[in-house]
Amino acid sequence: MNTSPYLLPPPVGQLLSRLPGYPGSLLFVTGLNLALSRNLAPDVTQMLLGKKLRLRVTDAQWTFDFEWLNGRFSACQNKVAADLTISASAYDFVLLARRQEDPDTLFFSRRLSMEGDTELGLLVKNTLDAIELPVLNLEQFKPAQLLARIRARRAPH
Repeated sequence: MNTSPYLLPPPVGQLLSRLPGYPGSLLFVTGLNLALSRNLAPDVTQMLLGKKLRLRVTDAQWTFDFEWLNGRFSACQNKVAADLTISASAYDFVLLARRQEDPDTLFFSRRLSMEGDTELGLLVKNTLDAIELPVLNLEQFKPAQLLARIRARRAPH
């Protein structure tokens, strides 16, 4: 049972579940590559080779399938069980990305789950813990902020 303080309403999750998975996976890996790919150590990328990974956003009923291929994350259409599946609510993934919550805390409170290859799961967790990533700032995506940046770009210099 997910005890996250915020879950998407079931009708929203049902609506989102009707979106095709592959385009979402393409967008997801684009962001993942921008944020992570150049920060991964060669021994990590070697262990990721040939592994199918799945990120499952439980309340949105979204699944993103991807793998490490040719020096980057690539979207894939995986019809079978992934080598590693990481599941949580959208809210909890945002908390993780903003580093407002520790993965161990979410795991032990049963709000984050990892299924499949436990060695791969520990590799992913420890790698993410070791990388200094900028904190995800959601303020920049508010409509007023986006419009202000667009206006600034169009203003004569």
